[in-house]
Amino acid sequence: MTTRARPVRSRTARRPRPRILLGLVVALVAALTPTALTPTALTPPAQAAPVLLSQGRPATASSTENAGTPAGAAVDGDTGTRWSSAFSDPQWLQVDLGVRATLSQVTLAWEGAHARAFQIQTSDDGSTWRTVWSTTAGTGGTQTVPVTGSGRYVRMYGTARATGYGYSLWEFQVYGETGAAPTCGATNAAQGRPATASSVESGGLPASAAVDGDPGTRWASAAADPQWLRVDLGGVRALCRVVLSWEAAYARAFQIQASDDGSAWRTVWSTTAGTGGTQTLAVTGTGRYVRMYGTARSTGYGYSLWEFQVNTTDGGTVDPVEPTDPRNPNLGPNTYVFDPSTPTATIQSRLDSLFDQQETNQFGPQRYAVLFKPGSYTADVNLGFFTQVAGLGLSPDDVNLNGHVRVEADWFGGNATQNFWRAAENLSVTLPAGVLVERWAVSQAAPYRRMHLRGAQNQIQLWNGGDGWSSGGLMADTRIDGLVVSGSQQQWYSRNSEFGNGWTGSVWNMVFQGVAGAPPPHFPNPSHTVIAQTPKIREKPFLYVDGTGEYRVFVPALRTNSTGTSWYGRAPAGSSISLSQFYVVRPGTSAATVNAALAQGRHLLFTPGVHHVTEPIRVDRADTVILGLGLATIQADNGTVAMRVADVDGVKVAGIMFEAGQTTSPVLMEVGPPGSSADHAANPVSLHDVFFRIGGPGVGRATNTLTINSDDVIGDHMWLWRADHGDGVGWTVNTADTGLTVNGDDVTTYGLFVEHYQKYQTVWNGNGGRTYFYQNEMPYDPPNQAAWMNGATRGYAAYKVADQVTSHQAWGLGSYCYFNVNPSVVADRAIEVPNNPNVRFTNMVTVSLGGVGTINRVVNTTGGTANTANQVVYLTNYP
Repeated sequence: MTTRARPVRSRTARRPRPRILLGLVVALVAALTPTALTPTALTPPAQAAPVLLSQGRPATASSTENAGTPAGAAVDGDTGTRWSSAFSDPQWLQVDLGVRATLSQVTLAWEGAHARAFQIQTSDDGSTWRTVWSTTAGTGGTQTVPVTGSGRYVRMYGTARATGYGYSLWEFQVYGETGAAPTCGATNAAQGRPATASSVESGGLPASAAVDGDPGTRWASAAADPQWLRVDLGGVRALCRVVLSWEAAYARAFQIQASDDGSAWRTVWSTTAGTGGTQTLAVTGTGRYVRMYGTARSTGYGYSLWEFQVNTTDGGTVDPVEPTDPRNPNLGPNTYVFDPSTPTATIQSRLDSLFDQQETNQFGPQRYAVLFKPGSYTADVNLGFFTQVAGLGLSPDDVNLNGHVRVEADWFGGNATQNFWRAAENLSVTLPAGVLVERWAVSQAAPYRRMHLRGAQNQIQLWNGGDGWSSGGLMADTRIDGLVVSGSQQQWYSRNSEFGNGWTGSVWNMVFQGVAGAPPPHFPNPSHTVIAQTPKIREKPFLYVDGTGEYRVFVPALRTNSTGTSWYGRAPAGSSISLSQFYVVRPGTSAATVNAALAQGRHLLFTPGVHHVTEPIRVDRADTVILGLGLATIQADNGTVAMRVADVDGVKVAGIMFEAGQTTSPVLMEVGPPGSSADHAANPVSLHDVFFRIGGPGVGRATNTLTINSDDVIGDHMWLWRADHGDGVGWTVNTADTGLTVNGDDVTTYGLFVEHYQKYQTVWNGNGGRTYFYQNEMPYDPPNQAAWMNGATRGYAAYKVADQVTSHQAWGLGSYCYFNVNPSVVADRAIEVPNNPNVRFTNMVTVSLGGVGTINRVVNTTGGTANTANQVVYLTNYP
């Protein structure tokens, strides 16, 4: 929805705004305000004598107009550079003072695009903010604001712009006192941290040898200029000293540089007359990454360091990366592990109390996982919101529950269309004697995965059994000995499963892929799309306990052209990783600590809860496994990106939900940086049960939600949802342009759900893409047609394949409209594609839900109109 077609144009490239000469600005401000915009004007009154704390400190912002107007330009002391934001409200600029300070005043030197209403806020942690000054009558020019308060972080939080442009500041200056000067610590913050280098002379002289604390080992580079050695401190630190112990091959000219992201570098010390030996350098700056950047060698050899030491003035934000005991791991307070010796009454009491709490708790922060070690149990598992039940066996049949694992919709009058966010995995279920029906009445984000419902006489019902509707779900790697009855399910995706007595039922869009016992192909009425095999899939990783009592994570192998389950009647193929190789992330752990664990080569296991991050979780190592329990949720605060995955092989992200915070994030998750091009066909990145939410518990905002830049990525059940109900919901409240943007080639999605975004729901820019099952609802809430126009086109398509794409295929797509704010709104088309014989769509349906709103065509100008008179329209093939 954000992106229209490749190449993607940024929102910052929209107006040819001429750069006004600074002198003219100074003259104008001098004429309009008591104080002119000059360096003198930005100096506090002499009698107050406060200290300027913000200059040169790390600055971040909710957005930037373009690369030439970064946040750092407002704290660089240069009145000719500026920060400017995107053209929307709210926006903020934030500076990290490094330490907690007592504040006395803030000076804002506005460009013409100033704030009419804004607040000055402080925070100790960059997350919880206190307002220390505010106005709704901002004057622009240079505003010197007296403030009383304290904090490490200070920000301008703008809520109303004075112009149609964004917010723009030449300088943002914070004054106050920090007490005694900080002491430069004696601890070597670089020792044992991950180190990389531009090159190595040989395998025996690695980058890590310069940070191992051993003066007898060294790093040496190739014999060329320039070369560098970099260390990752794990979090942004306040730097005060760097010590270099050179071997004879030292640098004549070099710089010490710092960076917050390992990409944009600041020079904090430099020389062209290096002396070699041991050099102790006093530096001032901040950064997570520190490097020696050599530009001229003193010898004909390369650069060589025995040790590279970094000292800081703060303790940093990185907690120790604790080890994980694989036999007795701390899985957090919201994970319950039962074994066969646990009394049945104890188990049932816990299950009942969780259901009582979670039955209607759709938007609360509570998250739970209930895990059963191998054995047999008697239990009735009635799953409420944000509850996962799972077996800890290597096979689902290693754990058998005599009873139920079920989902009902009684709380909503039998209507299951809001039964989201719960999961059953890796279990076998034997129904009580005389009971022949299991009920799994769910809609989105409720996987029934790697399950075995025993008994050929039994059936599983995918709705509440006689009343209400249900609205889509997933069954994968599952065996049902009996019959599957879909009832009022509107759409459903079944993959690599086995139905002993088949399937019955159809409403709009049922897709079966690699399923033994699937019904015959027929479309429409019944709307059964049947695909014989799954071309390439890796099943979701899962936690289990081996025969010795050790917790491990099993990573299923990649399968090609597969049918049926990965486990029934066969040994599952794959690899097993001890939980000792995982860092167990519990709520309250900082992103810096998580990143430190990743940098040490650890995998991640997120325990149930909401995990707040103020910087991206960076997954840079191939084959990293990130597994969540209990629908563990990562919330992006302060406009950060929640997770970035490098363009590397084989990363697996599974069982994680991403939540937008109140400040707009550019994207919640990014797989591969822009321009990624590596071939991952033999070992793709895979995303399993990965869900996204924007709004619902409260205001959430993100421009894009999931962007896939890497090639060959597999999406295995994803729901991207801009909330249509709950708190913090409205056309101008939980703003989000686009759900999924695919820029990589040969990306495949199985079971893709994308709903309610304000522009395109899905934009596919890469070649060779494939989607098997697509479920979409357009935004409910356009206030009128004028608010939802794509140029001359009414509305935005639910599925957009970019004009330059030459190959793409999709099977089993449904798009629905329900324009309940203004039923006169029209979407001109559900699917928009280039006319190319290699861009092919099979079995599509559009629905005007209750006849509220109109979808004019199915694909481009083909297909009938779904509206009040004709609410359901089918199209079998395009072209």
